[in-house]
Amino acid sequence: MVVIDDLKALNATQRAAFLASFLGWTLDAFDFFLLTFILKDIAAEFHADIAKVAQAIVLTLAARPLGALVFGRLADHYGRRPILMIDVGLYSVLALASAFAPTLWIFLGLRFLFGFAMGGEWGIGASLALETIPIKSRGVVSGILQEGYPTGYFLAALANLALPYIHWRGMLMLSVLPALLIIYIRRKVPESPAWEAQKRAGVATRASFLQSVKGRWPLLIYVVLLMTCFNFFSHGTQDLYPTFLKVQHKFSPGMVTACTLALNVGAILGGLIFGALSERIGRRRAIVLAALLALPVIPLWAFSTMPLMLGLGAFLIQIAVQGAWGVVPVHLNELSPEGARGAFPGVAYQLGNLFAAANATLQAGIAESHHNNYGLALAVVCAVVAVVLAVVTWFGPEAKGKSFEAPAAV
Repeated sequence: MVVIDDLKALNATQRAAFLASFLGWTLDAFDFFLLTFILKDIAAEFHADIAKVAQAIVLTLAARPLGALVFGRLADHYGRRPILMIDVGLYSVLALASAFAPTLWIFLGLRFLFGFAMGGEWGIGASLALETIPIKSRGVVSGILQEGYPTGYFLAALANLALPYIHWRGMLMLSVLPALLIIYIRRKVPESPAWEAQKRAGVATRASFLQSVKGRWPLLIYVVLLMTCFNFFSHGTQDLYPTFLKVQHKFSPGMVTACTLALNVGAILGGLIFGALSERIGRRRAIVLAALLALPVIPLWAFSTMPLMLGLGAFLIQIAVQGAWGVVPVHLNELSPEGARGAFPGVAYQLGNLFAAANATLQAGIAESHHNNYGLALAVVCAVVAVVLAVVTWFGPEAKGKSFEAPAAV
């Protein structure tokens, strides 16, 4: 009820900014997760093992920080809206191009470029939405925004049903769909009022990224560490999950889709619950609670054998994982220095992605060295990271309720 009331309280402009940001992240994730369903098929066509093809995931994650910095700084200088449109168009075209790669090396190169473009979307989209909505709605909106990611995963799982009919290249051709979002942003979404205020004050145009973080390097280092934990938490429970079901349990595409849909329903529910809860108990407490709730679910999630139990485990684990993640957009934006909110959250987020980029190959290596026991690899990473994330979050800062409307001149 609180979620519905907060959304109803948004005016037309605020709803448009929120929807554009949500759809941008949803379609971004859709493009990314399409790949996780077809690793085995790509490996077969290029006569490579899955671990080698999984380098595409590593390269995508590794390229994101550069994209976050470049597009984030452009958004701080020229506005969230125009740069978001450029960014969405670019990652759509690059993802589509990877469907036509003639060799594995060209495919990997295109996925790296896709990661560069994808790196800019999250920070810009989150800033556009959170700078537009009322302070009291931030927790709820943050939880919903972040769940664009599992929503994209959900859509990719549905698309997986078409894999036997359209081949892996046809799957990746669906990546052009996000480009349609540009039309909506151009027609319906105005510029962020907080960025407009910063522009008038000279903050958005005069301060470089280095100037904006001057004296705040400990904060940046802390946030990057935090996001490294977060990215191991999400990618460690999601990226190789379809492979776990296909290779270890020999599930059909339909059963893989069913379990993945259950996973993403739990993820969306978790974001809604803990995003809203963070408005009542604080950002740090909500993250810690969600992270620790993952621990008792791990045996059910990773070591069950029946499809029903595996699906239930996936549903419950993602309530915890994406519940913690639902607080991330608002937490990072509130911690960000003025004049760098387009770049700071995205750079911190994507540097965390960079340091967690080896997760897919790490887990694939663990699994293959233990007779394709992907369940063991998933369980080990999730358990360790859940504890570390809770500790790092608990001893970190919080800026709940920070105003975005009072920029400080530089």
